[in-house]
Amino acid sequence: MSHDDLINLLDYHYWARDRMLDALDPLPAEQFTRDMNNSLKSVRDTAAHIFAAEMVWYSRWCGESPKGLVSADKFPDVASLRSAWNHLERDVRAFVDKLGPEGIGRRFDYAMLNGRPASSVFSHILQQVVNHGSYHRGQVTTMQRQIGAAPPKSMDLITFYRELETA
Repeated sequence: MSHDDLINLLDYHYWARDRMLDALDPLPAEQFTRDMNNSLKSVRDTAAHIFAAEMVWYSRWCGESPKGLVSADKFPDVASLRSAWNHLERDVRAFVDKLGPEGIGRRFDYAMLNGRPASSVFSHILQQVVNHGSYHRGQVTTMQRQIGAAPPKSMDLITFYRELETA
């Protein structure tokens, strides 16, 4: 995996995030926070979980080991989640740029949320961030359908690549 490949995955990750958030914008608060009896309680909690996990990884890259995730309650609406995530995106992209091609094989030591020590290669972590986001965006899409809301436009990786080719 090259540095350019990782940038491409990040581009996909944030493109898909924006499609998800765009589809969540019209949801009334009741639908955004409705308990769906899912692995994460609501549409909001699931979308916020993607952000929170990414924030934990970014913190680890910066030498910190958070003991928990940012609470979904911090995000009363889509706008607040989007704003926080856009700030995180800028930080993540700056970090990846600074790391450069030589740094993608760097190993990061950190404590997991349960306190146990762990160590992972940066390129593997970034792939995990993107994969984790894809998994939970799929859950968000399912919950949107369950509440009768319009799902996001396709977030498939091939759709991203097709749009890149036509741009």
